[in-house]
Amino acid sequence: MTTVVITGFMGTGKTSAGRALAARLGVPFVDTDALIEESEGRSVSEIFADLGEESFRAAEKRAIDAALAESGAVVATGGGAVVDPDNLAKLQAAAPLVCLTATAEVIEARTRAQGATRPLLNEPNPRARIEALLAGRAEAYAKADLQIDTSDRGLDEIVDEIAEFLEAKSSQ
Repeated sequence: MTTVVITGFMGTGKTSAGRALAARLGVPFVDTDALIEESEGRSVSEIFADLGEESFRAAEKRAIDAALAESGAVVATGGGAVVDPDNLAKLQAAAPLVCLTATAEVIEARTRAQGATRPLLNEPNPRARIEALLAGRAEAYAKADLQIDTSDRGLDEIVDEIAEFLEAKSSQ
């Protein structure tokens, strides 16, 4: 099996789907945010707060390189990773790119329910921020090989669709 990359906005299910897909395929799961936290010795939220988004994005580039070095893995990226043209080109060259999407309303509800601090949503009107970020990332997300709206779909259904896509792609 080749590597597959799952990207998309926060709260769309990248980590859950990535872990489930990796388990189904019997391959490693690599989360670039986890790689960043491990290499930087602090959480993503702390990196944003202490060092700023620019430092986070530099660490993200290094994490993507490390993740892609893992052959035959399911890789989940941070939601903004593919906005960087260099990251997008690397990811597209290395693996099929799957983008998970959801409505702004669903994303807001999921991120609120998760209770985690989301640096990019730390403001009075998170819905407006989500909508603005989604609009700004739409062009990059549209370049994925497969897009799946997870707004009203269960994890098994999402993983089934990705697995079917990968099977069809491998038989081409």
